[in-house]
Amino acid sequence: MKFKILQDNLRKVLWERIEAGELSGLLLAQQTGFKQAHISNFLNRKRGLSLEGMDKVLSVQHLSVLDLLDPAEVNKRASILPPSDDEFENVVLTDASIAATQPLITSMRVKEILKFKKSFLHKLKADTEGDRSSWQRFVLIRLDSRLDARLDTRLDPQLDPRLGARSDVQEAMTMYPRLMPGATLLIDRHYNALRPYRKGEFNMYAVLKNDTCVVRYVEVAGNHLVLRPHNHSSPIEVIAMEENKRAADYIVGRVCQVGFEA
Repeated sequence: MKFKILQDNLRKVLWERIEAGELSGLLLAQQTGFKQAHISNFLNRKRGLSLEGMDKVLSVQHLSVLDLLDPAEVNKRASILPPSDDEFENVVLTDASIAATQPLITSMRVKEILKFKKSFLHKLKADTEGDRSSWQRFVLIRLDSRLDARLDTRLDPQLDPRLGARSDVQEAMTMYPRLMPGATLLIDRHYNALRPYRKGEFNMYAVLKNDTCVVRYVEVAGNHLVLRPHNHSSPIEVIAMEENKRAADYIVGRVCQVGFEA
Protein backbone atom coordinates (compact mmCIF):
# COMPACT_ATOMS: atom_id res chain seq x y z
CA MET A 1 0.00 0.00 0.00
CA LYS A 2 1.35 3.44 -0.97
CA PHE A 3 2.21 6.11 1.60
CA LYS A 4 -0.30 8.49 -0.02
CA ILE A 5 -3.12 6.01 0.57
CA LEU A 6 -2.12 5.69 4.23
CA GLN A 7 -2.31 9.48 4.57
CA ASP A 8 -5.75 9.51 2.90
CA ASN A 9 -6.96 6.82 5.30
CA LEU A 10 -5.58 8.81 8.24
CA ARG A 11 -7.50 11.89 7.08
CA LYS A 12 -10.65 9.78 6.90
CA VAL A 13 -10.20 8.53 10.48
CA LEU A 14 -9.51 12.03 11.78
CA TRP A 15 -12.51 13.53 9.99
CA GLU A 16 -14.73 10.77 11.45
CA ARG A 17 -13.54 11.74 14.93
CA ILE A 18 -14.04 15.44 14.24
CA GLU A 19 -17.58 14.87 12.94
CA ALA A 20 -18.33 12.72 16.00
CA GLY A 21 -17.27 15.62 18.26
CA GLU A 22 -14.30 13.69 19.63
CA LEU A 23 -11.62 15.87 18.05
CA SER A 24 -10.97 19.29 16.50
CA GLY A 25 -8.22 20.75 14.38
CA LEU A 26 -7.19 22.99 17.28
CA LEU A 27 -7.02 20.07 19.73
CA LEU A 28 -4.95 17.98 17.30
CA ALA A 29 -2.57 20.92 16.80
CA GLN A 30 -2.16 21.22 20.57
CA GLN A 31 -1.58 17.48 20.94
CA THR A 32 1.06 17.28 18.23
CA GLY A 33 2.71 20.68 18.69
CA PHE A 34 2.00 21.57 15.04
CA LYS A 35 0.53 24.88 13.97
CA GLN A 36 -3.22 24.80 13.47
CA ALA A 37 -2.78 25.91 9.84
CA HIS A 38 -0.48 22.93 9.24
CA ILE A 39 -3.14 20.52 10.55
CA SER A 40 -5.86 22.29 8.56
CA ASN A 41 -3.86 22.02 5.35
CA PHE A 42 -3.34 18.31 5.94
CA LEU A 43 -6.99 17.62 6.72
CA ASN A 44 -8.06 19.54 3.59
CA ARG A 45 -5.57 17.74 1.32
CA LYS A 46 -3.50 20.85 0.69
CA ARG A 47 -0.35 19.20 1.97
CA GLY A 48 0.92 15.89 3.32
CA LEU A 49 2.75 14.92 6.48
CA SER A 50 6.30 13.70 6.84
CA LEU A 51 6.96 10.26 8.30
CA GLU A 52 7.75 11.93 11.61
CA GLY A 53 4.53 13.92 11.40
CA MET A 54 2.50 10.79 10.68
CA ASP A 55 4.09 9.03 13.65
CA LYS A 56 3.23 11.94 15.95
CA VAL A 57 -0.42 12.07 14.82
CA LEU A 58 -0.78 8.30 15.15
CA SER A 59 0.76 8.40 18.62
CA VAL A 60 -1.41 11.17 20.07
CA GLN A 61 -4.55 9.62 18.57
CA HIS A 62 -3.62 6.13 19.80
CA LEU A 63 -3.62 4.69 16.31
CA SER A 64 -1.29 2.31 14.50
CA VAL A 65 -0.52 1.81 10.84
CA LEU A 66 -2.68 -1.32 10.97
CA ASP A 67 -5.70 0.91 11.59
CA LEU A 68 -5.06 2.58 8.24
CA LEU A 69 -4.76 -0.56 6.13
CA ASP A 70 -7.47 -1.75 3.78
CA PRO A 71 -8.95 -4.95 5.34
CA ALA A 72 -9.05 -6.60 1.90
CA GLU A 73 -5.34 -5.94 1.48
CA VAL A 74 -4.63 -7.31 4.96
CA ASN A 75 -6.64 -10.43 4.20
CA LYS A 76 -4.84 -10.92 0.92
CA ARG A 77 -1.44 -10.76 2.54
CA ALA A 78 -2.49 -12.81 5.57
CA SER A 79 -3.98 -15.58 3.47
CA ILE A 80 -1.78 -18.62 3.70
CA LEU A 81 -1.46 -21.15 0.98
CA PRO A 82 2.17 -22.19 0.72
CA PRO A 83 3.14 -22.65 -2.93
CA SER A 84 3.45 -26.26 -3.93
CA ASP A 85 6.13 -27.32 -6.39
CA ASP A 86 5.01 -30.95 -6.67
CA GLU A 87 1.92 -32.62 -8.14
CA PHE A 88 -0.23 -31.62 -5.15
CA GLU A 89 -2.09 -28.43 -4.28
CA ASN A 90 -2.74 -27.20 -0.75
CA VAL A 91 -6.39 -26.64 0.22
CA VAL A 92 -7.41 -25.17 3.58
CA LEU A 93 -9.94 -26.62 5.98
CA THR A 94 -11.94 -23.95 7.81
CA ASP A 95 -15.20 -23.43 9.70
CA ALA A 96 -18.40 -23.41 7.67
CA SER A 97 -19.13 -19.81 8.69
CA ILE A 98 -15.74 -18.67 7.34
CA ALA A 99 -16.14 -20.63 4.09
CA ALA A 100 -19.55 -19.02 3.62
CA THR A 101 -18.58 -15.40 4.20
CA GLN A 102 -14.85 -14.81 3.66
CA PRO A 103 -13.47 -14.55 0.10
CA LEU A 104 -9.94 -15.17 1.38
CA ILE A 105 -9.15 -17.47 4.28
CA THR A 106 -6.62 -15.92 6.65
CA SER A 107 -4.08 -17.96 8.55
CA MET A 108 -5.87 -17.60 11.88
CA ARG A 109 -8.97 -19.23 10.33
CA VAL A 110 -7.17 -22.28 8.95
CA LYS A 111 -7.74 -25.51 10.89
CA GLU A 112 -5.79 -27.84 8.61
CA ILE A 113 -4.17 -27.88 5.18
CA LEU A 114 -4.88 -30.94 3.04
CA LYS A 115 -3.31 -31.88 -0.27
CA PHE A 116 -5.15 -32.62 -3.50
CA LYS A 117 -3.73 -33.64 -6.84
CA LYS A 118 -3.41 -30.64 -9.11
CA SER A 119 -4.59 -32.73 -12.05
CA PHE A 120 -7.85 -33.45 -10.20
CA LEU A 121 -8.53 -29.83 -9.22
CA HIS A 122 -7.68 -28.50 -12.68
CA LYS A 123 -10.21 -30.87 -14.29
CA LEU A 124 -13.09 -29.51 -12.21
CA LYS A 125 -15.30 -27.17 -14.22
CA ALA A 126 -16.21 -23.80 -12.75
CA ASP A 127 -19.58 -22.16 -13.42
CA THR A 128 -19.61 -18.72 -11.85
CA GLU A 129 -22.40 -16.17 -11.76
CA GLY A 130 -21.28 -12.74 -10.61
CA ASP A 131 -17.71 -11.81 -9.72
CA ARG A 132 -15.91 -14.44 -7.67
CA SER A 133 -12.43 -13.58 -8.96
CA SER A 134 -11.29 -12.45 -5.50
CA TRP A 135 -12.60 -15.63 -3.84
CA GLN A 136 -10.18 -18.41 -2.94
CA ARG A 137 -11.63 -21.14 -5.14
CA PHE A 138 -11.35 -24.39 -3.17
CA VAL A 139 -11.98 -24.70 0.57
CA LEU A 140 -12.80 -27.60 2.86
CA ILE A 141 -15.39 -27.85 5.61
CA ARG A 142 -16.18 -30.75 7.94
CA LEU A 143 -19.63 -31.90 8.96
CA ASP A 144 -20.30 -32.30 12.66
CA SER A 145 -19.11 -35.69 13.88
CA ARG A 146 -20.50 -35.70 17.42
CA LEU A 147 -22.51 -38.89 17.14
CA ASP A 148 -22.24 -41.96 19.30
CA ALA A 149 -22.52 -43.95 16.20
CA ARG A 150 -25.47 -45.97 15.26
CA LEU A 151 -25.89 -45.11 11.58
CA ASP A 152 -29.17 -46.94 11.00
CA THR A 153 -32.88 -46.05 11.25
CA ARG A 154 -32.42 -45.03 14.88
CA LEU A 155 -30.64 -41.87 13.62
CA ASP A 156 -33.99 -40.60 12.41
CA PRO A 157 -35.03 -37.95 15.02
CA GLN A 158 -38.62 -39.09 14.56
CA LEU A 159 -37.66 -42.60 15.68
CA ASP A 160 -35.19 -41.70 18.40
CA PRO A 161 -36.39 -38.72 20.50
CA ARG A 162 -32.95 -38.38 22.06
CA LEU A 163 -31.68 -37.05 18.73
CA GLY A 164 -34.47 -34.54 18.29
CA ALA A 165 -32.84 -32.00 20.59
CA ARG A 166 -29.44 -32.36 18.94
CA SER A 167 -29.50 -29.64 16.27
CA ASP A 168 -25.90 -30.44 15.36
CA VAL A 169 -26.80 -34.07 14.73
CA GLN A 170 -29.89 -33.13 12.75
CA GLU A 171 -27.85 -30.82 10.54
CA ALA A 172 -25.22 -33.48 9.93
CA MET A 173 -27.89 -36.02 9.00
CA THR A 174 -29.96 -33.97 6.54
CA MET A 175 -27.98 -35.39 3.59
CA TYR A 176 -27.65 -38.93 5.05
CA PRO A 177 -26.77 -41.43 3.63
CA ARG A 178 -25.12 -39.44 0.84
CA LEU A 179 -23.17 -37.57 3.49
CA MET A 180 -22.14 -38.82 6.90
CA PRO A 181 -21.27 -36.97 10.10
CA GLY A 182 -17.55 -36.27 10.17
CA ALA A 183 -17.29 -36.08 6.37
CA THR A 184 -14.86 -33.56 4.86
CA LEU A 185 -16.35 -31.65 1.94
CA LEU A 186 -14.36 -30.01 -0.84
CA ILE A 187 -16.26 -26.87 -1.91
CA ASP A 188 -15.72 -25.21 -5.29
CA ARG A 189 -16.68 -21.60 -4.58
CA HIS A 190 -16.34 -20.72 -8.27
CA TYR A 191 -19.37 -22.91 -9.01
CA ASN A 192 -22.41 -21.01 -7.78
CA ALA A 193 -24.71 -21.55 -10.78
CA LEU A 194 -27.74 -23.85 -10.55
CA ARG A 195 -26.87 -25.69 -13.76
CA PRO A 196 -26.22 -29.43 -13.19
CA TYR A 197 -22.54 -30.39 -13.25
CA ARG A 198 -23.49 -33.75 -14.73
CA LYS A 199 -26.60 -34.27 -16.81
CA GLY A 200 -29.40 -35.88 -14.86
CA GLU A 201 -27.74 -35.40 -11.44
CA PHE A 202 -28.52 -32.90 -8.71
CA ASN A 203 -25.63 -30.81 -7.46
CA MET A 204 -25.01 -30.65 -3.73
CA TYR A 205 -24.34 -27.09 -2.65
CA ALA A 206 -23.01 -25.32 0.39
CA VAL A 207 -25.60 -22.56 0.88
CA LEU A 208 -25.38 -19.38 2.94
CA LYS A 209 -27.83 -19.49 5.83
CA ASN A 210 -27.62 -17.42 9.02
CA ASP A 211 -24.02 -16.38 8.31
CA THR A 212 -22.84 -19.97 7.95
CA CYS A 213 -23.42 -22.65 5.34
CA VAL A 214 -25.60 -25.73 5.15
CA VAL A 215 -25.39 -28.49 2.55
CA ARG A 216 -28.50 -29.15 0.46
CA TYR A 217 -29.93 -29.62 -3.00
CA VAL A 218 -31.16 -26.24 -4.23
CA GLU A 219 -34.08 -25.05 -6.35
CA VAL A 220 -35.63 -21.64 -7.01
CA ALA A 221 -39.36 -20.93 -6.69
CA GLY A 222 -40.16 -17.32 -7.49
CA ASN A 223 -38.10 -15.18 -5.14
CA HIS A 224 -37.50 -18.08 -2.76
CA LEU A 225 -34.64 -20.52 -2.44
CA VAL A 226 -35.80 -24.08 -1.73
CA LEU A 227 -33.31 -26.20 0.23
CA ARG A 228 -33.99 -29.91 -0.14
CA PRO A 229 -32.38 -32.57 2.07
CA HIS A 230 -31.43 -36.06 0.91
CA ASN A 231 -32.82 -37.60 4.08
CA HIS A 232 -36.60 -37.61 3.61
CA SER A 233 -37.19 -37.39 7.35
CA SER A 234 -35.54 -33.95 7.38
CA PRO A 235 -37.66 -30.90 6.53
CA ILE A 236 -37.49 -28.86 3.35
CA GLU A 237 -36.44 -25.28 4.07
CA VAL A 238 -37.40 -22.14 2.18
CA ILE A 239 -35.37 -18.93 2.23
CA ALA A 240 -36.86 -15.66 0.97
CA MET A 241 -34.23 -13.96 -1.16
CA GLU A 242 -33.60 -10.31 -0.43
CA GLU A 243 -34.52 -7.70 -3.00
CA ASN A 244 -31.95 -7.46 -5.81
CA LYS A 245 -30.41 -10.77 -4.71
CA ARG A 246 -30.39 -13.95 -6.75
CA ALA A 247 -29.73 -17.60 -6.02
CA ALA A 248 -26.04 -17.32 -6.92
CA ASP A 249 -25.57 -14.80 -4.09
CA TYR A 250 -26.62 -17.44 -1.55
CA ILE A 251 -24.70 -20.36 -3.01
CA VAL A 252 -21.29 -20.68 -1.39
CA GLY A 253 -20.19 -23.35 -3.84
CA ARG A 254 -20.67 -26.85 -5.22
CA VAL A 255 -19.66 -29.88 -3.18
CA CYS A 256 -17.22 -31.52 -5.57
CA GLN A 257 -15.72 -34.24 -3.37
CA VAL A 258 -16.64 -35.96 -0.12
CA GLY A 259 -14.01 -37.58 2.07
CA PHE A 260 -14.47 -39.88 5.06
CA GLU A 261 -11.93 -40.80 7.69
CA ALA A 262 -11.42 -44.53 8.01
